[in-house]
Amino acid sequence: MSDLRELYQEVILDHSKRPRNLCHPDRANRSADGHNPLCGDRITVYLVIEDDLVRDVGFEGSGCAISTASASMMTEAIKGRSVAEVDRLFHLFHDMLTSRDAPVLPPAELDKLAVFSGVREFPVRVKCATLAWHTLRAALEDVAKTVSTE
Repeated sequence: MSDLRELYQEVILDHSKRPRNLCHPDRANRSADGHNPLCGDRITVYLVIEDDLVRDVGFEGSGCAISTASASMMTEAIKGRSVAEVDRLFHLFHDMLTSRDAPVLPPAELDKLAVFSGVREFPVRVKCATLAWHTLRAALEDVAKTVSTE
C-alpha cells in the first residue's frame, strides 16, 4: 500500500510542478473565480463550451501543491466531455473526498483522479483539492460571484 501512496504523491507533485492547461483559452466563454481563505489558494477556471461540450479548459492562479494538481488533473479529465459528464465527475470527486459512505476504492470513472482519495485523511486539505472543482461548477453555471471554500 505504501508503494501506491508513493505513486499517488508522485502524480500530485508532477501536476503541481508542471500543471497542465495553465492558461486562459482565447475563446473562453465562461469563467469563475475561486478562493480558499484558509490557505490563500486562488484560481480562475476558464471554459469554452460549445454544443454542450467542454471544448477547451484552462486555469490560472496560485495555490498549494494539492490545489494546483487538482486543477491540472481536473482540466485534463473534463476536456471533450459533455456538461452532464462533467457534473457527474464533480459529484464523484466530491463524494470521494467528503462522503462518510464513500467506497474504499474510488469509482473507476474517476480514473487518474483517484490519486486524491488519500486527501480524505486530511480534512483541512479537502478544501484545497475541491476548490478547482467548485470553481468549475460556478463557471458551468455562469455564476459571477467568487466561490469560497468557507
